[in-house]
Amino acid sequence: MINKLCIIGVGLIGGSLARALKAADSVGHVVAVGRDVEHLKRAVELGVADSYETSISDAVADADMIVVAVPVGSMKTIFAELAGKIKSDAVITDVGSVKGNVVRDAIDTLGDDLSRFVPGHPIAGTEQSGVEASFSELYKGQRVILTPLEETDALATQAVTKMWHAAGADVESLSVEHHDEVLAATSHLPHALAYTLVDTLAQMHEHREIFQFAAGGFKDFTRIASSDPQMWHDICLNNRDALLDILSRFSGDLNKLTKAIENEDSESILKLFTRAKTARDQNC
Repeated sequence: MINKLCIIGVGLIGGSLARALKAADSVGHVVAVGRDVEHLKRAVELGVADSYETSISDAVADADMIVVAVPVGSMKTIFAELAGKIKSDAVITDVGSVKGNVVRDAIDTLGDDLSRFVPGHPIAGTEQSGVEASFSELYKGQRVILTPLEETDALATQAVTKMWHAAGADVESLSVEHHDEVLAATSHLPHALAYTLVDTLAQMHEHREIFQFAAGGFKDFTRIASSDPQMWHDICLNNRDALLDILSRFSGDLNKLTKAIENEDSESILKLFTRAKTARDQNC
C-alpha cells in the first residue's frame, strides 16, 4: 500500500495510474501537482486525485511515491525541484519514453536522492491526452520497463515494481541504452512516420478529397498522429541518436522499394511484402 502518491503531471498516463491503484485499493491518498489549477481541480472532480498542489516541495514533503509524468523535455526542471525535498524512504520514478536523457538529467540534479530514483516507462497509451482520457484499465496486461541504475536502491526498485503490478502491468528490466534502441524502432519511428505522412498529404492541393476518401488502413496507420505533438517533439529530440539510426535504415529500405517499383521488379516487391507479413503474423 502506498500511503501517499504524488503525481507530477496528471494526464492520461499519470491519471490512469492513479485510477488503477485506487481501483486495486493500493493507495491511500493521491495528490496531483501542476501549474494549471483548473486542470488540477478537474483531476480532483473526476476522482483521479484526492487533493492538488502547485508547489512541488509542499506536495512531496510526506509522499511515499513520486511519479514524474511530464514531457521528457521538462524532466530536468522537475528533478531539480525535487532534490533534497523528499523523505529519506520516498521513491521517485518517471514514465518517460526516453531513458538516456532522463537518466542524465537525474544524475545532474538529484544529488543524494539519486539512489531513490527508478527510471521507468509504461508501454501503454492511446492517441488521447489529458486527465479526462485516463482510465483504470490502461495498464492491464501491458508491459512496464524499468531501467534501474547502479546507484538505485534495490528496495526502491521493488517498490516501483510492486506499484506497477498493482496497476495490472507486467514489469521487465532493460539497460538504458537497450531501452532507447528498442523504443526508437517500435514506437518513436512509427509516430514520426505517421506525423510525416499526414503532413505530406495535408500539404497536397487536393488534401480535403484525400482525407475524405481515406479508408480504414489509412486511419489505422495514422491514428497515432493524433497524439500530443509537444510530447513527441521532446521524445524525438531526446532520443535523437537512436531515432536517426532507425530512420536511416528505414529510409534505405524505402529507397529499395521505390527502385523496385520503378523497375517493375515484381519479385523483389512480393518478397518484401511476404517477409513483412510473415514477421507481423508471427510476432504481433
